[in-house]
Amino acid sequence: MSFLNLRARNLAKLIQSGRVNLDLKRKLSSSLKPNSNPDIQFTKLFINNEFVDAKSGKTFETLNPATGKPIARVAEADSGDVDLAVNAAKDAFKLGSPWRRSDGAYRAYLMNRLADLMERDAAHLAALESLDNGKPYQIALNVDVPGSIANLRYYAGWADKIHGKVIPVSGDFISYTRHEPVGVAGQIIPWNFPLLMQSWKLGPALAAGCTVVMKVAEQTPLSALHVCKLIAEAGFPPGVVNVLTGYGPTAGAAIVNHPDIDKVAFTGSTEVGKLIARQAADSIKRVTLELGGKSPNIVLGDLKGSDLDYAVNQSHFGLFFNQGQCCCAGSRIFVHENIYDEFLEKSVERAKKVRIGDPFDSKTEQGPQVDNEQMEKILELIDSGRKQGAKLLTGGSRWGNEGYFVEPTVFGDVKDDMRICKEEIFGPVMQILKFKTIDEVIKRANNTEYGLAASVFTKNIDNALQISNSLRSGTVWVNCYDNFDVAAPFGGFKQSGYGREKGEYGISNYTEVKCVTIKIPQKNN
Repeated sequence: MSFLNLRARNLAKLIQSGRVNLDLKRKLSSSLKPNSNPDIQFTKLFINNEFVDAKSGKTFETLNPATGKPIARVAEADSGDVDLAVNAAKDAFKLGSPWRRSDGAYRAYLMNRLADLMERDAAHLAALESLDNGKPYQIALNVDVPGSIANLRYYAGWADKIHGKVIPVSGDFISYTRHEPVGVAGQIIPWNFPLLMQSWKLGPALAAGCTVVMKVAEQTPLSALHVCKLIAEAGFPPGVVNVLTGYGPTAGAAIVNHPDIDKVAFTGSTEVGKLIARQAADSIKRVTLELGGKSPNIVLGDLKGSDLDYAVNQSHFGLFFNQGQCCCAGSRIFVHENIYDEFLEKSVERAKKVRIGDPFDSKTEQGPQVDNEQMEKILELIDSGRKQGAKLLTGGSRWGNEGYFVEPTVFGDVKDDMRICKEEIFGPVMQILKFKTIDEVIKRANNTEYGLAASVFTKNIDNALQISNSLRSGTVWVNCYDNFDVAAPFGGFKQSGYGREKGEYGISNYTEVKCVTIKIPQKNN
């Protein structure tokens, strides 16, 4: 089964759940021919509901990863621009401001209005996402855009349901709690899912009543900037959302270190996450981190026939989706010795069928990696696999002479101490390992510094429960992979971070609990 068929099924589930409306479905299905040369309208910083140049006047190029050629020049923010954005966010969060006086129902209205506008511009957003990131247009249109809209609508539903409790304290007192917005939230998002990550961060922050200063990835700024235009059009007060384009060591570090940022949310590498945690500690900022992974995917020996074929396809999807550029990719595939050879053969056969090429071609399954640096890192790790004795079964090289494409790659005979089994590759490279017993595979699966996601494929519910309850991972999928309903929380154990995105749990990242106790003349039961 192709990526497109798998994701179409997931889109159908969203539609059935009511989280993507039928009008959007019709719009998506009618977008037969994508615009591979979308109009680039917004390349400046978004501060106080206006697009402005960087104070320094500096700009940088954003490249088309399918060709390596420039798309546009974008404003390059630094600490001075962060100061302006934070001041705008502070003003919007002042007591008595329109945003602070807005109730949950009004915030929900604005968020749903933004979702409506994203539906209207769905094809354009998908084209920008595909052009700037390299992912296939059909994936951007049918997965990223509707998923981003669904997340906004989900958190719009929470906006008027965030509340505290009345506490039955002793004596003549009334005591209650308020769940108040944490304040100005600094958010730093990655390049692998630009629209989705923007939505994942904005949704709970806006529902809770926070204001936002967001830095988007320098590799993929274009879709986020178009959303900024929609934020202003939706009617959000100036300063509620501010979006900066620039580099991590300058703009990103300035956000983390700014004394008037109350909370930092970061999605990206574990290496950078550690730096952020250290820097934020100086001012005791609230921090949530969604970091890297080396997720185990365990395939038990009770699978035969169509069940085994299903596990092969799901494992393929769990690794190769989004060009392998997923923090939760199932990149350590443990297969029981009884079915190892058959699983390996079928996985290689499936990888060889992947259609690579132009992201705007409707038949393309795999586009380019996001940039040359990422491509070179992947190729270097593939080379290390060869040198350390893993068996290269297909792929292993750059694809074509233009852009940043890497062949779908499968390694067999992989050992736990090899670099390809320990380091996050973030590319289309599958590692398949053999195991004998459940106790053994649980121990090996947990033998990693990461703990973001995991999966198990089996027909035995006892084994499924034993394994899923034993794995040190924030998410465990059973007989599926990458099932990302907006109501289900997502986040890591160990060095994969802390805090949760999505679902009710995501709200708590953006609220403070205040206890108010009032002396009264007399309290009666």
